[in-house]
Amino acid sequence: MPEALIIDACRTPRGIGKVGKGALADFHPQHLAATVLKALAERNNLKTGDVDDIVWGTSSQRGKQGGDLGRMAALDAGYDVRASGMTLDRFCGSGITAVNIAAANIMSGMEDLVIAGGTEMMSYTASSGGGGGQSSGPPMMDGGNLRLRARRPQSQQGVCADAVASMESISRQALDELALLSQQRADAAIKGGHFKKSLTPVYREDGSLALDQEEFPRPQTTLEGLSALKPSFEMIANVQVDEKGTTYADLIRQVYPDLKFTHVHHAGNSSGVVDGAGGVLLASPEYAAKNGLKARGRVVAMANMGDCPTLMLNAPVPAAKKVLAKAGLTLDDIDLFEINEAFAVVTEKFIRDLKLDREKVNVNGGAMALGHPIGATGAILIGTILDELERRDLKRGLVTMCAAGGMAPAIIVERV
Repeated sequence: MPEALIIDACRTPRGIGKVGKGALADFHPQHLAATVLKALAERNNLKTGDVDDIVWGTSSQRGKQGGDLGRMAALDAGYDVRASGMTLDRFCGSGITAVNIAAANIMSGMEDLVIAGGTEMMSYTASSGGGGGQSSGPPMMDGGNLRLRARRPQSQQGVCADAVASMESISRQALDELALLSQQRADAAIKGGHFKKSLTPVYREDGSLALDQEEFPRPQTTLEGLSALKPSFEMIANVQVDEKGTTYADLIRQVYPDLKFTHVHHAGNSSGVVDGAGGVLLASPEYAAKNGLKARGRVVAMANMGDCPTLMLNAPVPAAKKVLAKAGLTLDDIDLFEINEAFAVVTEKFIRDLKLDREKVNVNGGAMALGHPIGATGAILIGTILDELERRDLKRGLVTMCAAGGMAPAIIVERV
């Protein structure tokens, strides 16, 4: 089977995802995606007419984020019209899924040069009334979908996070300590220039600079400050979702009737609401050799996994086990892990269940410090882990993340 080589990865900085506050909030999502595509083409002297496809992830595909950003962004970036494009949605897992599909198409022998990535403008999705980030419920449960709700109750993400922490007896102190570590590691990575290889600045139409560095991190964070924050999802848990008075908490108790909630998540130990885009350039070995493209890595294995949709957040552990089995590897064969910090409990449970060395997990911080542009995050994390494998002279990394509906895609990459 042909290999799928990773030639390059780049991303925009993540801007605060609030209108009037974030440096990217007044941009069209297409512009952020085009920024990444243009950078990949320029950095690698691409013949864009050779690009077989652009596989792009965007979770909230409506309004400005509708209309196939993969194709439209390619046209906006000045790509040859022969470079086709598509857009997909696996909620938070969209970015990893885009890369996995691109890699699979190359490994099948059907394509030779593919770009995969994603975009999410959370400032737009939040302001347009459709939710976005950890404050919104899954869209499949909106609009009175009582049949699905009766079969597979699905609650709101933050309420699910509190439910998982309650069931696992994971304390708020442990989650706050992890959130502080994320901020500290992100701050050290930024000061150390660990993200410079992948970052591409965003410019306005007039050529002026809009953003060239991460906008969300709060390096001044302290454990005392985190402990003073009020839980974010206690009130949401009691929000009624239908005319019968069913609450988000009730949806979980329909499956786990004995659950006693402890509300432990807040703005400081949940993922940040941000805007951003990221992309990965992949090629077949034959195309790379013929066109002088030097591989930085290769895709070792890919997997998708479903788990309980009611708890929503628990699929990363079985996804990691599945992708390791497909690769014929063990946890000891993995040098670095990136598990998206959608909520602190996701990462904490991942570390505990797999008995991981914490010095190998999210070594440059995660979404609690840097933010989580939903459809883009997976591609960003693949670039982040590849950069860090190179920086540390290590071999393999595993990336996974939870997604709404109780899913998790996963990928193992290896340095070349």
